[in-house]
Amino acid sequence: MYALPAEQDAVSVELAPGSTLRDAVQASGLIARHPEIDLDRQKIGVYGKVKAADAPAAQGDRIEIYRALPVEPKEARRRRAARKS
Repeated sequence: MYALPAEQDAVSVELAPGSTLRDAVQASGLIARHPEIDLDRQKIGVYGKVKAADAPAAQGDRIEIYRALPVEPKEARRRRAARKS
């Protein structure tokens, strides 16, 4: 799954035993549809927990590709607090 600001792109894939998270992302076609995805820079996870791209994929995993945050959470809180003052 790849979440964008206005939508998410999620697909199901069938993989051979021993496939990795990277294999699953490549088989999904997400990289072709979203060329901004760079698996060497972006983190991958399963159900909200960051995992190595070479970690084994298990049946039923929801594999997620994480985008960089536009603003760090601490900075976003500071900005909101400054607006309230």
